[in-house]
Amino acid sequence: MGKGPVGQATRGTTGTNRLRRNDRWIAASDAFRKAQDPLVIDLGYGASGVTAFELAQRLRRTRQDAEVIGLELDPARVAKAREQLDEVRAGRTPFASDLPVSFARGGFEVPLSDGRRPAVIRAMNVLRQYDESDVADAWKSVASRLARGGMLVEGTCDEIGRIAGWVDVASDGLPVRFTISLRLADLEHPGIVAERLPKALIHRNVPGERIHALLTALDREWERAAPLSTFGAVQRWLATVTALKAQGVPVQGTRTRWRLGELTVPWDAVSPAE
Repeated sequence: MGKGPVGQATRGTTGTNRLRRNDRWIAASDAFRKAQDPLVIDLGYGASGVTAFELAQRLRRTRQDAEVIGLELDPARVAKAREQLDEVRAGRTPFASDLPVSFARGGFEVPLSDGRRPAVIRAMNVLRQYDESDVADAWKSVASRLARGGMLVEGTCDEIGRIAGWVDVASDGLPVRFTISLRLADLEHPGIVAERLPKALIHRNVPGERIHALLTALDREWERAAPLSTFGAVQRWLATVTALKAQGVPVQGTRTRWRLGELTVPWDAVSPAE
């Protein structure tokens, strides 16, 4: 593992509610809900600890025994987050003073005491600055720290959290699912997520690749469903996803998830061509 934290420092961009879509995905996941120890790691949380606070707040609604640990490479970011946590503990923020959050220095090695293994590791906007060739090794390294049945969630979103894409990776380091999550109000076309695809896919959005075929079909069906805009963007999105599924796209989940602006498919449906 080496003597120090493993990984490259991120730009640190973060903001209130930026990861809300990902938060609710984790809260609904079997990896979290069924975990013996519902510990979640916010890996590379950035220049502010706010995403860890928000994640803990949302997870607690599902399980009161949830716990979040934020890990960062930069000691200054850890110090800043701990100062923010002091404000939380003092009751000077909108967050509950007993919010189950802590912060530590760490990277891909995911250092934890007492042999604990997290149910979920969230690494959003962490690999965006890496080379595509580094992704598989990063997945394996981080996922190896998971508890049995755990899940690594790795992906990217825009600065205000309206457009996101992520991959669920199992504890063996292999990708399982790909999800996009979009704010449907004022959405011009779902293919805009191409700008925020995970590192493993963002350079693969070209003809001949599965991700390109999926996004092309998604935009096509969104346009075909335009008349349903009269009934709202959610109805238009439901029609879009339903059409894709009818055409043989292996769409997962239920209408409850689709209504949130989500579309999930098995990794094999978007995996890069060899």
